[in-house]
Amino acid sequence: MNGRNILVTGGAGFIGSHVVRRFVQNYPDDNIINGDALTYAGNLENLRDIEGASNYIFERLNITDSEAVRLLFIKHKITHVIHLAAESHVDRSIEGPMEFVMSNVVGTVNLLNAAKEFWTSGEHVFHHVSTDEVYGSLGNEGLFTEETSYDPRSPYSASKASSDHFVRAYYHTYGLPVKISNCSNNYGSHHFPEKLIPLMIHNILNKKPLPVYGKGDNIRDWLWVEDHASAIDTIFTNGSVGEAYNVGGLNEWTNIELVRFLCRLMDEKLGRSKGESEQLITYVADRAGHDKRYAIDATKLEKELGWKPSITFEEGLSKTVDWYLENSDWVEQVTSGSYKDYYSQMYGDRK
Repeated sequence: MNGRNILVTGGAGFIGSHVVRRFVQNYPDDNIINGDALTYAGNLENLRDIEGASNYIFERLNITDSEAVRLLFIKHKITHVIHLAAESHVDRSIEGPMEFVMSNVVGTVNLLNAAKEFWTSGEHVFHHVSTDEVYGSLGNEGLFTEETSYDPRSPYSASKASSDHFVRAYYHTYGLPVKISNCSNNYGSHHFPEKLIPLMIHNILNKKPLPVYGKGDNIRDWLWVEDHASAIDTIFTNGSVGEAYNVGGLNEWTNIELVRFLCRLMDEKLGRSKGESEQLITYVADRAGHDKRYAIDATKLEKELGWKPSITFEEGLSKTVDWYLENSDWVEQVTSGSYKDYYSQMYGDRK
């Protein structure tokens, strides 16, 4: 198992940076190649603590460029892929669907084609990381299982559903050794502040309005990003080829309950009066195609591979809030856009 050349696409993003760090630290005999286009959500400062590791390599890569993907496979003799690169924000997909088609569908197929071309012998794994949003929307009862039919409702989820289907097609048609995981909403450190939890933390801290869609009664299952990285490691290492695994945090919360809990938590940590931050809650018009409820059944992953969440949502949120309060410089750099300067400083003179 040693000596693998593992390409992690999207490795400078929120989830990707946690996965890259875990693999660099846990697998010192493997080379971990972080291929990231460094779009608005890719931030190399997320990985500053490991950038000097002997088994870590960063390559700026746009997966929509098929020749760039091929050349990277050749340059680093890629043997394994953990595919996390994706456009992932539903609101952005509604405004500009084609960007999601190019990144999530065409980019995935480019990676699959490169793997098919170069993986002619030896041990390989193509682990495709996807979302529970491909399943559509749940009613008040039930959970998404690996057998749930796909029913995507937004351009984002449609693009991810399509990428899942291509990954399965390459397994069945060409025998490519693939694994798929579909996860619930992630939260934790280094999360770009357009997403719900970091946005609310940032706005509560700065006493700005807390925008909540509709009545705030949409329900999501929340997964701590470190637990997700652990699950990816588990599936990548021990999961069965050709199988899909759902990854969930077993934490269902309505959006308004979550925002109110964050308000109480931050009021306590900031020494504010009880209920002060809740006054910032502002209800806004619901977005188009807003799925009512997502909830993951991760029984297969737990029973077959022994994985389960390590902490409760309340514990994870407290850790997350602490990180943002202790790393205000990171938040400021991201919200101002100055984090992009770090790439120029570190890699600007590279061809």
